[in-house]
Amino acid sequence: MITVQLNKRDFEYDIHSLVKAFFPGEDVRIDYEELQEDARLKISVFYGENRISIGINEPCGSCGALESVELPDGENRKEMKNELKRLLYRSLKQHTGQDLPWGNLTGIRPTKIPMALLEQGWTNSQIAKYMRDTYYISDEKTALAVMIANRERHLLKKINYENGYSLYVGIPFCPSICLYCSFSSSPLSVWKNRVDEYLDALCREIDEVSGTFSGKELNTVYIGGGTPTTLEPEQIERLLSKLEERFDYSHLKEFTVEAGRPDSVTEAKLQVLLNHKISRISINPQTMNQRTLDLIGRHHTVEETIEAFRLARRMGFDNINMDLIVGLPGEGMEEVQHTMEEIRKLGPDSVTVHSLALKRAARLNLFKEEYQEISFQNSSEIMDMTARYCMEDGLAPYYLYRQKNMAGNFENVGYAKEGKAGLYNILIMEEVQSILALGAGASTKLVYDKERIQRIENVKDIKHYIERIDEMIERKKKVE
Repeated sequence: MITVQLNKRDFEYDIHSLVKAFFPGEDVRIDYEELQEDARLKISVFYGENRISIGINEPCGSCGALESVELPDGENRKEMKNELKRLLYRSLKQHTGQDLPWGNLTGIRPTKIPMALLEQGWTNSQIAKYMRDTYYISDEKTALAVMIANRERHLLKKINYENGYSLYVGIPFCPSICLYCSFSSSPLSVWKNRVDEYLDALCREIDEVSGTFSGKELNTVYIGGGTPTTLEPEQIERLLSKLEERFDYSHLKEFTVEAGRPDSVTEAKLQVLLNHKISRISINPQTMNQRTLDLIGRHHTVEETIEAFRLARRMGFDNINMDLIVGLPGEGMEEVQHTMEEIRKLGPDSVTVHSLALKRAARLNLFKEEYQEISFQNSSEIMDMTARYCMEDGLAPYYLYRQKNMAGNFENVGYAKEGKAGLYNILIMEEVQSILALGAGASTKLVYDKERIQRIENVKDIKHYIERIDEMIERKKKVE
């Protein structure tokens, strides 16, 4: 355990996140009184009248040099937080001897910084210098963030933020639950006999709240989950027909349906999607190594992934995304390279490379003592390799985000061919457009301006969603 002692409650989340970034496999506890005796490392953060001081103590009692920094004048909490994080980063870097690729950047999307500065008229070089000096971000990650911010800005020119919105529809069922998953999804086997009941509630929500943004243009639709293609063809038909009945598609620029699990893809289901002119689907292998698929609980084979992709291509889908995860248990450079070689043979239109992020609710975290013998690897070399494969295949990076507890403190990057970038992915990450979200666990996001965003959450539990659908509807009817 690592303990951090504070003499007042301030910036606890930022401190905790940065310490966890340096020690991803450790439990980190924030204390306000005496430090725990059993802690293997003790960090103290003391706020003075005009200074912040940080000390690091080893279990043997030896104390690292006490570092301190003068606080900025006035009530500028943003600059105070930046000074604190810079000081903490320098102290942890000195103690561990390691640099983090994203420096002290926590709790903010990397592209949000350059996007805002581009809007203010800053040049790329000015932005890069600011990011390196303020957050200690590496040259490589700074260049990546600035490049993607410029591409996002270009792609979003076609979106009317003020008079547009996007729609998310959640289908919370999966063939099985992956070892690393913490999303609002449930195994289809448990809910097989209640899927139609869930669709009844969802269609009722669609009927009642579809007018929430009347007068605005619907720009993108994303049906995710879970795995939407766990639904039977007639159930998919029912859902898509209801959406067409209630929403105006005349300004639609993109419609994505996740066909994420290859074992849920059939010709009949894909034909329903084609009949409704779905423009983009996602078939997600995560890895092309069978041993890893078996370990993480994805009950499909590498061959089924290949067959599902080729079937979709033969049927006419010309915008197919594939999701991959780097840092899966037991996978290193050799295994990831094998995956990239197999993906190259298929030639998807976009690839999203995720760094494994273990949330508290994931089975791999809840039962981690069972997997102590399994290694989790990620490195700059592996991430650089995935980027190289994508770029060589004509896929350029177009969106970027980070999560807590990511393997190697890296990032998730979406790569796409020209004209195949996922607009919804950018919109949900950059928070520049309102998103109406329907279904269990869905989160509606109302963007009023850059400083004011309102969220309306649906309950995650499927049974509660069905039983409390009237409450879910009323929440959205109170939109200001």
